[in-house]
Amino acid sequence: MSNVPQELRYTKNHEWVSLNDDGTVTIGITDHAQHLLGDLVFVELPEIGITFGQEEDCAVVESVKAASDVYCPLDGEVIGHNEALSDTPELINQDPYGDGWIFKLKPKDDGAFAELLDADAYNEIASEE
Repeated sequence: MSNVPQELRYTKNHEWVSLNDDGTVTIGITDHAQHLLGDLVFVELPEIGITFGQEEDCAVVESVKAASDVYCPLDGEVIGHNEALSDTPELINQDPYGDGWIFKLKPKDDGAFAELLDADAYNEIASEE
């Protein structure tokens, strides 16, 4: 089974979300997702300052197998992205929950984070694939 940290929240589309001390969130794709995709060769990062709705496609990760959309897990504004992925997309394969984060978001609704899937619920979804 893939690594699914308990302290994070998840989406059914395989994004993870970490709540930062300042109320912003950091977002990436799960270990399960990066395993399914294989070796990543390109990441299209979302533009800083753009606002996305929940489940709107906001980034793309491309592997030797396929390209896959990354969906915004919450309504909000992009306040940062991981420039290191432009030169080293494989950081997502190596450390999906650390150096492989994709972008940071200022959520529109402070309570929306709590409504995302917890680790147990996400494990159940991932194990069915």
